[in-house]
Amino acid sequence: MAKMRKKSDLPTKTCLACGLPFTWRKKWERDWDNVKYCSDRCRSGKGSRPQVAQR
Repeated sequence: MAKMRKKSDLPTKTCLACGLPFTWRKKWERDWDNVKYCSDRCRSGKGSRPQVAQR
């Protein structure tokens, strides 16, 4: 059985769209070097910048 790792021991990156840190996930195991966004929402560009209220 594989040894469990603490979440704090996993590698992290910063999302290019929202700027928040995110950690490694098993589904990104083969492609971690190319992962740039934390979610599909950030990748699609929706909500990447907060809207400024216009008067």
